[in-house]
Amino acid sequence: MYALEECQHHISSALRSLLKKHKVETEVRLEIPPQEMGDFAFPCFSLAPVMKQSPARIAEELASAFPKHDWIARIDAKAGYVNFFIDPTYLASITLQTVLERKETYGYLPEEKKKVIIEHTSANPNGPLHVGRARNPIIGDTLIRMFKAAGYTVESQFYLDDLGKQVAILAWGLHHIDPSELPKPSRQKADHQKVAFYQLANERMKSDDAIASQINDIVKLSEQGDQATIDMIHAAYQPVLQGIKESLARIHITLDTFIPESMFVRNESVDAVVRALKQTPYCHEEEGAFYLDMASFGIAGRNTKFFFVRNDGTTLYATRDIAYHQWKAHQADLLVNVLGEDHKLESRQVSIALELLKVTNLPQVVFYAFVSLPEGKMSTRKGRVVYLDDLIDECIERAYQEVKKRRAGELSESKMRDIAQLVGIGSLRYNIIKVQPEKDIQFKWEDALNFEGNAVPFIQYAHARACSILAKATQTHHQFDASLLTHPSETMLIKQLARLPLVIDSACSGCRPHAIANYLYETASAFNQFYRDCPVLAEEHAMRSASRLTLVYATKLVLWTALDLLGVTAPEEM
Repeated sequence: MYALEECQHHISSALRSLLKKHKVETEVRLEIPPQEMGDFAFPCFSLAPVMKQSPARIAEELASAFPKHDWIARIDAKAGYVNFFIDPTYLASITLQTVLERKETYGYLPEEKKKVIIEHTSANPNGPLHVGRARNPIIGDTLIRMFKAAGYTVESQFYLDDLGKQVAILAWGLHHIDPSELPKPSRQKADHQKVAFYQLANERMKSDDAIASQINDIVKLSEQGDQATIDMIHAAYQPVLQGIKESLARIHITLDTFIPESMFVRNESVDAVVRALKQTPYCHEEEGAFYLDMASFGIAGRNTKFFFVRNDGTTLYATRDIAYHQWKAHQADLLVNVLGEDHKLESRQVSIALELLKVTNLPQVVFYAFVSLPEGKMSTRKGRVVYLDDLIDECIERAYQEVKKRRAGELSESKMRDIAQLVGIGSLRYNIIKVQPEKDIQFKWEDALNFEGNAVPFIQYAHARACSILAKATQTHHQFDASLLTHPSETMLIKQLARLPLVIDSACSGCRPHAIANYLYETASAFNQFYRDCPVLAEEHAMRSASRLTLVYATKLVLWTALDLLGVTAPEEM
């Protein structure tokens, strides 16, 4: 157990014992207040009706009765809160020693012995990933890294739409459109080459009923298991999927498993879902189609009818999604889905259907708002789109211009390009993840590549600065005297390092990846303040210098670990 976790545990236990004397049984939840208010705070407001006293009076009683501990510097009662201040020397000693022992795994939590499946991206394999949905794989991959750090066994899954209309349109286009009719692709990746076939086929389908009928036949035949049709669709989308994988790899994202929709048609689990849903009292028929009436589940208006079988007997994407989640519920202890905000209704409908099927392991869904550029919204169908590959290239090139502006003449061209690669990819991932998933993002270059504010270059530079200090040091960075680290900037930085395990635990339990980004910015800021206030190499007192050097080393390790949780590289030079 880490220092602050252990303190949190002991404080909670002691508070429960004190409240028991007052015949109060309640859950004790400690809050993390601003640093000047303490390390932990216990709010007493919910106790006032039970104890028949004001929150302020309850806080005073608990503070005065709290047992003495060497590791508690002081306890304050203020405005209905009991505030606990951990002894800074104790915290420095335990935290630095633990970082030195654990190194890059400092902050990681004990093994949970639980498996989580995180489904993300799951884009239609009909063209390149575009910027609007770039948030999905970045959030998903960050959650995967967080859950692994929190002790879970994690499997990442991509639910592959290999039966739906989108891949049918692509397959039709590749077999009926002459490539000479298409504009030249912007790059020679397969996904960029194939998307033009999809876009033109989609246009023709809308204006030509015969083409629409042919595409519908492809959908029907594939769902009926016609092998020739399935092979044709597979040949159409496979190069596109490979292109999507290559784009994800550029931003340090790989997936463990690709689960095809057709799997649940072939093994007849979709048929079983249809049979079971038809047996529920909420099922109704309309002109040969079947739907669930969702009115009694709080879904109103035209969305009350959740169709799961069309009047031609084919199932819908959502029907196969139900079969997928029914299967997935048996594969892990916890399910997490990353979905765009436009899937909220369907996700709720699927969850209701799963509950009707007696599935208890329902997915926790992280919904995200879409990313936009100042140019506006994007659409793959209409060809009005900025692709992820283009955004990655632009991030790297703009990062290169920033590095060149600062280091031209000092670094070789290849070194500047290497740094630009790390900064560019890091800026893309960080700028997206630092915002709460449900909030809109407009991707702005001046924010993403800011060397002074809440952006990845600022944090990467803090890591590089720590590396530079350590490289110049002549003494070891594994000896320290915690009693010498008493400057307020030292104390503030040590508290930041001590918080990492709590941040990982909280971010993971709430699926809040932005909390890691916020922590990184606060830690880099605390390190910069320490660097300004506390000489390290120039410090004349040998042990104080060695202790500060150990603090620099510990900070470097923590910055590396937290950046890695975001899929961002920590450079040794900027």
